[in-house]
Amino acid sequence: MSTNSCACSASTDKFVYSFGGGSADGNGSMKNLLGGKGANLAEMARIGLPVPPGFTITTEVCTYYYDYDCTYPSQLDAQIKEGVAKMEQILGRKFGDTEAMPLLVAVRSGARESMPGMMDTILNLGLNEKSVEAMVKATGNPRFAWDCYRRFVQMYGDVVLGVQKNPDEDHEPFEAAIAAIKEERYGSADVEDTKLSADDLKELVSRFKKLVLERTGHEFPECPWEQLQGAIGAVFGSWNNDRAIVYRQKYGIPSEWGTAVNVQAMVFGNTGEESGSGVAFTRNPASGENEFYGEFLMNAQGEDVVAGVRTPAPVAALHDVMPAAFNELMRIREVLENHFHDMQDFEFTIQDRTVYMLQTRNGKRTGVAAFRIACEMVEQGLIDWKTAVRRIPADQVDQLLTPIFDREAIKQAKMLTRGLPAGPGAATGRIYLNAERCVEAADNGEKVLLVRLETSPEDLRGMIAAEGILTARGGVSSHAALVARQMGKVCVCGADEVIVDYNNRTVTVGGMTFNEGDYMSIDGTSGLVYAGKVETSPSEIIQVLISKTMKPEDSRTYQNFAKLMQWCDDCTKMKVRTNADSPKQTEAALAFGATGIGLCRTEHMFFEGDRIDFVREMILSTKKSDRVAAVSKLLPYQKGDFKGIFKALKGLPGTIRLLDPPLHEFLPQTKEQQLDLAQKIGMPVEVIMRRVAELHEFNPMLGHRGCRLGIAYPEITEMQARAIFEAAVEVSQEEGFAVVPEIMVPLVAFKKELDIQKAIIDKVAQQVFEEKGTKVDYLVGTMIEIPRAAVTADEIAETAQFFSFGTNDLTQTGLGMSRDDSGSFLPQYQELEIIKKNVFASIDQEGVGKLMKIAVELGRSTRPDIKLGICGEHGGDPASVKFCNTLGLTYVSCSPYRVPTARLAAAQAALEQA
Repeated sequence: MSTNSCACSASTDKFVYSFGGGSADGNGSMKNLLGGKGANLAEMARIGLPVPPGFTITTEVCTYYYDYDCTYPSQLDAQIKEGVAKMEQILGRKFGDTEAMPLLVAVRSGARESMPGMMDTILNLGLNEKSVEAMVKATGNPRFAWDCYRRFVQMYGDVVLGVQKNPDEDHEPFEAAIAAIKEERYGSADVEDTKLSADDLKELVSRFKKLVLERTGHEFPECPWEQLQGAIGAVFGSWNNDRAIVYRQKYGIPSEWGTAVNVQAMVFGNTGEESGSGVAFTRNPASGENEFYGEFLMNAQGEDVVAGVRTPAPVAALHDVMPAAFNELMRIREVLENHFHDMQDFEFTIQDRTVYMLQTRNGKRTGVAAFRIACEMVEQGLIDWKTAVRRIPADQVDQLLTPIFDREAIKQAKMLTRGLPAGPGAATGRIYLNAERCVEAADNGEKVLLVRLETSPEDLRGMIAAEGILTARGGVSSHAALVARQMGKVCVCGADEVIVDYNNRTVTVGGMTFNEGDYMSIDGTSGLVYAGKVETSPSEIIQVLISKTMKPEDSRTYQNFAKLMQWCDDCTKMKVRTNADSPKQTEAALAFGATGIGLCRTEHMFFEGDRIDFVREMILSTKKSDRVAAVSKLLPYQKGDFKGIFKALKGLPGTIRLLDPPLHEFLPQTKEQQLDLAQKIGMPVEVIMRRVAELHEFNPMLGHRGCRLGIAYPEITEMQARAIFEAAVEVSQEEGFAVVPEIMVPLVAFKKELDIQKAIIDKVAQQVFEEKGTKVDYLVGTMIEIPRAAVTADEIAETAQFFSFGTNDLTQTGLGMSRDDSGSFLPQYQELEIIKKNVFASIDQEGVGKLMKIAVELGRSTRPDIKLGICGEHGGDPASVKFCNTLGLTYVSCSPYRVPTARLAAAQAALEQA
């Protein structure tokens, strides 16, 4: 093992933590150091569960490995040997023994956040041509011994030596070799692996080693210590493989965390029909139902279950196959939930009727399941309501709002087959049979389904791009199911009637053949697969709250949602508003729990009906009197819009942004459109074309827009202010509740700009109040969306009564990046970790966030009670919501359907601060 005498990057000299034999060096609180798997193995050993002995190499070694050119601390080699010696002592076996039953080990990754299938595992390590014969002699079971050796060579060759499928191959080379020997000796590649004889497996080992030599130019290693060194390096190396990087980017896992390595004594589920392996959940991870859920395979190792190569049996069926083992698992299930106070996902092996625990972790679950499990665990007294609020990832709320298949459409659709429901929801799309083509089609705007025999971690990019995933093999704990549940993807697994032909790029099922690019539909709630497109309908929560087509008492999902949202309200400090431009949007947001409007974009109203022609007439006018006349035609429309919104708000606050976009966006750009407008308003087309050319800007995002329009054309501000105040007065008189409009002036960089606009607004307000004989309270504020506004916020706050951070433009101006053009380089920036997240989706807290912090502090230094909010798209991003809470903002504002997400994130932020 290549070592380095420098240990300056490590905070301790202890790099290996042993567990087993009823004790452990570590415990469950040490996830940062031991990773989630290592910490939980130690914890299970401490509480007396049957855990095979082993040791964990800490995440600090991973950090060291990358900091020091893939070398290790000098103390590590001796500590590993000591760890192996402890295992030998507990089990009475020797690592590398060629005379008696050898100690074999599994080498697995284990980051502090679970990353299922993203990093690498090697089983049965320690075997070679001599020790496999010792194993045959010790067990009297040659098939078992050679099966272990075959698996080891395959996994080691793949993970450590890099013998993997080439980009132009659909099949893994080792799997292709297995299929070939089945064809030769049994006439079909579909023969179960368990049918292969000891001679077959011995021949496979030989072919595998030849494959290794052909692909790598090196013989397969025989020395167990060399094998262990290679496996440990491969696991550390897998922290930076492509799929792990993609996964970390998607879930915001920092690269500096690193992974631990777990080396654990092998127990064998493949000794025969009295052994087996499985994956189980203490509750149903798809629905949240309190039932023992999972799968097992007899005469199999754990990777068989997870990889999906064989479709396993439900764990409940183990009761009939091996009752004592089933009862032991039920006991372990209860112990785990009572100890960890969360739904657990665990792997087990049964060796000769004895149960062993290989790992446990907090189980990945769908959004629906997360809400149900949290609510029911509160009812059962396992957790309190604050823990329930903290536990649910805020970005999972969206899953509760995803569509389901329309009932009438389902009646007309052709049902092809049924698989295992692994990720609830409805998905329709064009089918693609490999990840690369799936990504390419999705990038071209297609809705796609990824269809595979079984997925592997290499398919991750395709799984992210797809609307849903369909596999012919594998169960509800297979790789496809685990990853799909975490992503909130629709997934159907183990649809064994589906025939996937990679060579011809076809899928045959239900008497029909589908070519790649044809439409199919899958229901991840029922497991049903349909031909063609199937129309969808809203989720149960939408049906209860928005369309009112379902009663609350008829939906368990809604009841759990409502209960958890109430708990959020009980602890939230920061309010959640919505970005809404119409009464319908406003009503939807309020149904989701919004406490007002944080951004009403008035320009969106200008495109309704014929009013766009009045806007264009105003823009094309060269005289102020003509502009005033054109603008006056818009007044009744704007007032009607605002009245509808104020009525929908029912007295809740509403922030209305004055006209923001550059004027050229409202003008027709093509010759045909310009001719049509000329006929409508009686103006020569040449005049229109000239005006369009005059208004053209090279960089309109930084051009004549926002408050600059109101200063150049004060009649626009006057009309909008009058529409707002007349609507506010009339609604307050008609409805009997107070209306308090908040008028927001956009793109302010100088205090004087806001002063000029506020003077117009105040003047119009007094005129309307005198005309109506009554008045309403109102606020005038601005958007902070330019760096200069942020750093001079103390001056601007002398005039502004509130700030709303327009983080879309503040990000563009602060980073010098165009949101519309950044797609060509931002993905690479994320891969290179120049940025950790897409800065237009989640606030750049170190840069843009500092501008916000400056503006908050300066604004409050002038006006301590200033109202502060955010109205960019970041207002619905959980990480950004939590950041806004740390700044002490009054509210965040987001699109209507992201309001529940923001409410949960705001509640979690409040609990973190408490």
